[in-house]
Amino acid sequence: SYGSGLRKFHIFCDIFSIPEADRLPASFELLHSFALWAPVSVSVARKYLSAIRAWHLAQGWPPPLSPEHFTRINWSLHGMENLQGTHRRPIRPPITLHMLAAIKATLRTDQPFDACIWAMSSCAFFGMMQFGEVAVNTRASFNKSKHITRKDVHLGIDLAGKPYTRLDLPQAKTAKSGETQSVFIVEQGDLCPIQVLRNLAEVVPALPDDPLFSWQDSKGAIRPMVKTRAIESINSILTAWNWGTTFRHSFRIGGASFYLANKVDPEIVRIAGRWKSLAYETYIRAFEQVTTQHLSGLANIHTSQLSICKLARSVGLAAEISRSWSSPASGKRLNPSASSPS
Repeated sequence: SYGSGLRKFHIFCDIFSIPEADRLPASFELLHSFALWAPVSVSVARKYLSAIRAWHLAQGWPPPLSPEHFTRINWSLHGMENLQGTHRRPIRPPITLHMLAAIKATLRTDQPFDACIWAMSSCAFFGMMQFGEVAVNTRASFNKSKHITRKDVHLGIDLAGKPYTRLDLPQAKTAKSGETQSVFIVEQGDLCPIQVLRNLAEVVPALPDDPLFSWQDSKGAIRPMVKTRAIESINSILTAWNWGTTFRHSFRIGGASFYLANKVDPEIVRIAGRWKSLAYETYIRAFEQVTTQHLSGLANIHTSQLSICKLARSVGLAAEISRSWSSPASGKRLNPSASSPS
């Protein structure tokens, strides 16, 4: 455990771009974050910290943690253990940039339903939003005082002349009662969420109090996107690409992992993602397992998107997915405007 603990510590520091000078001697804040990040039990986390202590002593430095520091870390570890409970769920698979490109290549973004799905996907990823912030549980549950509407979108230009969009959330899980939280999204190349919102406004024209993430049925009615239908559509695409299925937080985790892999300051990611520090460190535990998925081929993302489009055309993927959404009885595509449990 000692050798493993020191190795894990350096992996942690490499991922979050911790300078060598800050690793030895290590601060309480750094070791506290490391102990919460390491995906191990409380007892193993203590062994890891003991390994780092031995390393400090061997290098001629005093112990990095005082007894009071150890006590505070123990409290945090036990608190996180209580939050997680004894039932360990498998780590949710995060959405990656290549998955996002595949979603875009498969959807018909000139169609209302698909345009809405794509807008939700891009904004949830780059804005690190919870899926409940871009979708509703049922059509009847939409409430303009709780869910984001068209009038809650604000376009702006920063001091450097770069465009940005601010989404004001009337209600958020991480906000206090009555507090409005803002999500800032910026340009992101071919997958740009700002362009996605512009496309949604053109394909699905709606009133200021209508849901932001909405689509228009065959009768012209504006309908909020229901969470289960959105996840079902996205899962159909990812399954067709042999990526399995995803869950509501996968876009949020994926966005955070993407920024961290590209060496964005973890504190900036935490603030932009509106995380409390403990919840944030728990979230990024999965990051070590998906680093290569985000790092590999990022310089060739434009080429990757072109390849995805070519492959989608060559194998008829869009048609295959369309057939998977069809009614077995009629063989016709299920119309999003058809009646549903929502």
